[in-house]
Amino acid sequence: MLEIIGLTKRFGAAPALDDVSFAVRPGRMTGFVGANGAGKTTAMRVVLGVTPPDAGEVRWRGRPVDADARAGFGYMPEERGLYPKMRVLDQLVFFARLHGLDAAEGRERAVALLAELGIAQRAGDVLDGLSLGNQQRVQVAAALVHDPELLVLDEPFSGLDPIAVDAMAGLLRARASAGVPVLFSSHQLDLVERLCDDVVVLDHGRVVASGEAEELRRSRSPLRYRIVVEPDAGFLREEPGLHVLDVSGAAALVQLDGAAGGAAGGPDGASAAGRVEDPAAAEQRLLARASAAGAVREFRPVVPTLSELFREVVR
Repeated sequence: MLEIIGLTKRFGAAPALDDVSFAVRPGRMTGFVGANGAGKTTAMRVVLGVTPPDAGEVRWRGRPVDADARAGFGYMPEERGLYPKMRVLDQLVFFARLHGLDAAEGRERAVALLAELGIAQRAGDVLDGLSLGNQQRVQVAAALVHDPELLVLDEPFSGLDPIAVDAMAGLLRARASAGVPVLFSSHQLDLVERLCDDVVVLDHGRVVASGEAEELRRSRSPLRYRIVVEPDAGFLREEPGLHVLDVSGAAALVQLDGAAGGAAGGPDGASAAGRVEDPAAAEQRLLARASAAGAVREFRPVVPTLSELFREVVR
């Protein structure tokens, strides 16, 4: 497991990282998200030893990270770090040898990766003769060619078409399924939501949300429900404790004002000072209201998307 513990880094007066802590667990894909300038790239550079922290620690498998440990990491920077006039296969073999593989093993690994990424036919081409998307695939192959124990990828899906995204996603998921911790940053929140087991949200150098992706979406946002009750759902506008977000005929989208996902209230379900309403009790009460008004055709919670969660925690 990779552990980032209390990382702090300043550039002049501005804090790039402010007591940042989170973990990247084996066999799981962790999405690292935040606005431009939030500190994602700085954190990744600290992990790889490119940038020293002012305070804090990076631990790998319970021990402080050193050069030997980092030799087993796979890193893809946001800015491409390959040789533009060198042939694709030759430079992948070169990077493999830098990590201790012999030429034959490096070539075997490189050829297999290029096939997985759908660009085997470009192995003999000079890098800068490739499209930007294909150059991105080669950059990922360079991070993977030595079969790393940890993957740290800065915007690996940038510039890729949907077919390339699927190929890249499958490749990273296969590495995670084999037990490799995978940390990647992306501004494509729908992609992070689809792929990631865990999410870390950074804002102005601070972690503002982290944890399992599905649990974060359920627990960090107000409880919302889609209700279809015949003949008409308009009665919900008059119900106390509800904020009606949308209503049209028999269908409505409502938010429970006094409840929050994952929080517990008193036994009667009422909010108290410093507490929030119990979600289960609030849901049962709302269902009872709807049932008393007519035939309930649909009643289900609406879980926010990662994009909605992001907008909520980054304000």
